Amino acid sequence: MTATVSFTIDSPLGPRTATAAYERKGAGEPLLLLHGIGHHLQAWHPVTDILAAEHDVIAVDLPGFGVSEPLPEGVPYDLNTVAPALGALCAALGVERPHVAGNSLGGLLALEMGRIGLARSVTALSPAGFWTEGERRYAFATLLAMRAGARALPRPALERLAHAAAGRAALTGTIYARPARRSPDAVVAETLALRHATGFEKTLAAGGSVRFTDDVPGLPVTIAWGTRDRLLLRRQGVRAKHTVPGARLVRLPGCGHVPMSDDPALVARVVLDTARSAATPLRA
Repeated sequence: MTATVSFTIDSPLGPRTATAAYERKGAGEPLLLLHGIGHHLQAWHPVTDILAAEHDVIAVDLPGFGVSEPLPEGVPYDLNTVAPALGALCAALGVERPHVAGNSLGGLLALEMGRIGLARSVTALSPAGFWTEGERRYAFATLLAMRAGARALPRPALERLAHAAAGRAALTGTIYARPARRSPDAVVAETLALRHATGFEKTLAAGGSVRFTDDVPGLPVTIAWGTRDRLLLRRQGVRAKHTVPGARLVRLPGCGHVPMSDDPALVARVVLDTARSAATPLRA
């Protein structure tokens, strides 16, 4: 069941109140799940039950995505604002320093939360921010084309496409290696989420100059990349490993950019292994 939480964020305009949607289930140490740009918390549904067997799982719609409200007028969608805002969201839910797993934009936010002390472990699945300028331009052009297609397609046509395997591939083949595994209802819902994402353009604009260049010391970090990622190419994982040398770099065979649907068991195992390692003291 989706609920909402309001929390205060610091911004260049001073304190502002934001409201976000989330789903919460399970028990144990808290685990925050962050989706990518244009997506919604339901991206994590293929793995949520597995994770909830060991954790208090909190999946959120990022501000301006899914059914979460946009950030207050004038508040930027940049890394320096959104990552601390997620910490404030956790505090409003009574959670301190959760494990954090994120995909794409969510992976970048997870790493930043780890860097500034807001996470006890980080799992980043194909995180943004490790691109060359050419790779960034390619990814942004692809995302803009997906957004334009989602906005142009009439609802009846979308539903017809989603009910055919070839149609699901046409709609979501850029982000999934196995789009036929997505249910028609899930494909319709995520296409509508992309269509209605109020934070899309501002997030993309804020990401134009983003490069993640700092280490994330003192906590377990896993960076995982699908071998069939067509949006953020897997060689970016090597750059991520150089940037965060203590991170574990994991290949996700046969997975695309959003791997939770392509191989739920593998993705869940990667997240759980990372969280479990937080109980083991790190070597100096």
